[in-house]
Amino acid sequence: MFCLSISSYAQKQQFTHQDTLRGSITEERAWWDLTYYHLDIAVHPDTKSITGKNTIHYKVLENHQVLQIDLQSPLIINKVTQNDKELKIRTDGNAHFITLIEKQKKGSINTIEVFYGGKPREAVRAPWDGGISWKKDENGNPFIASSCQGLGASVWWPNKDHMYDEVDSMLVSVNVPKKLMNISNGRLQKVEEHDNDTKTFHWFVSNPINNYGVNINIGDYVHFGEKYQGEKGILDMDYYVLRNNLDAAKKQFKDAPKMMKAFEHWFGPYPFYEDSFKLVEVPYLGMEHQSSVTYGNKYMNGYLGNDLSGTGWGLKFDFIIIHESGHEWFANNITYKDAADMWIHESFTAYSESLFLDYYYGKTAASEYIIGTRKGIKNDRPIIGTYHVNHEGSGDMYYKGANMLHTLRQLIEDDEKWRIILRGLNKDFYHQTVTTKQIEDYISKHTNIDLTAFFNQYLRDTKIPTLEYEFNETGLKYRYVDIVKNFDMPIRLKVDGKDQWITPNATWQTTTLKAKEINIDPNFYIKVQSL
Repeated sequence: MFCLSISSYAQKQQFTHQDTLRGSITEERAWWDLTYYHLDIAVHPDTKSITGKNTIHYKVLENHQVLQIDLQSPLIINKVTQNDKELKIRTDGNAHFITLIEKQKKGSINTIEVFYGGKPREAVRAPWDGGISWKKDENGNPFIASSCQGLGASVWWPNKDHMYDEVDSMLVSVNVPKKLMNISNGRLQKVEEHDNDTKTFHWFVSNPINNYGVNINIGDYVHFGEKYQGEKGILDMDYYVLRNNLDAAKKQFKDAPKMMKAFEHWFGPYPFYEDSFKLVEVPYLGMEHQSSVTYGNKYMNGYLGNDLSGTGWGLKFDFIIIHESGHEWFANNITYKDAADMWIHESFTAYSESLFLDYYYGKTAASEYIIGTRKGIKNDRPIIGTYHVNHEGSGDMYYKGANMLHTLRQLIEDDEKWRIILRGLNKDFYHQTVTTKQIEDYISKHTNIDLTAFFNQYLRDTKIPTLEYEFNETGLKYRYVDIVKNFDMPIRLKVDGKDQWITPNATWQTTTLKAKEINIDPNFYIKVQSL
C-alpha cells in the first residue's frame, strides 16, 4: 500500500488489551499451524452485508484445547463446529476463543467451520481507513471491494489474523448477483449459476498468502489479458476493469508487462506464476493483494496525475501499477512477521519505483527521482514500530526507507552485486515470513559490511546524520553529528572533479585534501553543514 501520510502516533502510545490480542502470538495461536482455508461467502449489495463461513484446516503443533479466531465487530460469529459438533465460544472484543471438544493430538490435521455474518465495517477512506467499499459505477451497478491492511482481514472474514502464520493455500468462493463478477486471488476454477439469480465464483490460491492479501472485488467487469514470457516460463497476466473503461485500460495497462520485465530483472522471478498476475479495477486508489493487485489510479501516470518526486520522472509511469505490483516481491513473497517491521514491505517497494526508472531510463533518472522524494520525509518517529501490539512505524518507511536502500547501493559500489542481493532476498526468503533481524543479517553478510549502526541510524532513530566540515591550514576537517553509537558510514565526494571517499565518525578528523570546496554525493541520505 502507499499513502502520502500516515497519522503519527504519540511517542508514548498507550496500547490496549485488544492491541495485544491482535498483535501478539498468543498461547491460543501458537499451538496450531494454518494449512488451508475455504472462505465461502455470499455478498449482498442491497443490504451491505456478508453471510457465510470459513472452513479452517490446521496442523496441531502442541496439545491444547482452545484456539483463537479473530473477527471484528459488527460482524458476528454465529457458531463454530468441529466434526458436526457445536463448540463453545468465549468472546473478548475482536478475539474469539474456541474450546475444542475432541482431544487435539500433536501432528494431526484438523478442521473447524466458522459460520458468521452481518454488516462489515464500511471503508471510510480506503485503503488507509479500510473495510468494505460499497460504491456504484457510472452505470449504477454495484462496485464493491475489500481493503484491510493494518486494520486486519478480520474486518470482513474470520481468520487467524496475525502475519506470522500464512495459510498454505486457500479457496475463495463468493456468491454475488448474477449480473456481476467477483474477482479474487489465484485462478478461477469455476463459476456456478444458481436459481436465485446469483453466481458463485470459485478462486483457488495455490501459494501461501497473507491475510490482508486476500480480497474480493465485485463489479460489472470485462476481461482482457496477455501471455508474458517471464523467467519461469509463460505467465498469465489478466486484467479486469469496468465495462466503460476498457479502452483506457488497454492503453494504460501496457505498464504491467514493462513492470514485470524490470522487476524480474531486479528481484528475480515473479513469485506466483502458479496463481497468475491480475490487475483489478476498484473504487479506491489500489492495494497489493497477492496475484490480484487492485487499481484505482484513474488511468493516469504518476500518483493520480502527480509526480511525488517533483522531478518529472514520476510521470513516466503509472504509480499504482508499479508500486503495488512491486509488493508482490516485498509484502507477498517476503512478508513481515510483526507489523512493527512493515518497513520490509514499504521501504523496498518505494525503492522499486526508482529501480523501474533505472531499468528504462538509467541511473541518473532513478537517482533524481528518489532524491526528489526526500521532501516527503518527516523524521517524526522511528521507521520500526512497537512489537507485539500490531503497531506500525512512521510513514517514513516509504521514502526514508527507500533512500536508506539507495544509500546502501552507493556503499556497495557494485550494481550487479546489489542486484544479486535483491534477487537473493526473494530466493532465500521465498514465500516466508521474516523479521527485521533476518533482513539486516542477510544484507550485512552478503555485502560483507557490518551494517548494525547503519540500520540503527535509519530504522530506529529519527536523526539524520549531518556531516560538519571546514577547511583549515592542514586540509579538510570533518565529523558526523546527530548519529547513533558507532555510526561511521563512508561517503563519496568530489574534489576538483575527482571522486574521493572519506569515513567520518563522531570524532573530528583531518585529511590533507586541498580545495576551495567539495561536493558531497547527493545519493547519500545525509545532511551537510559547512562551518
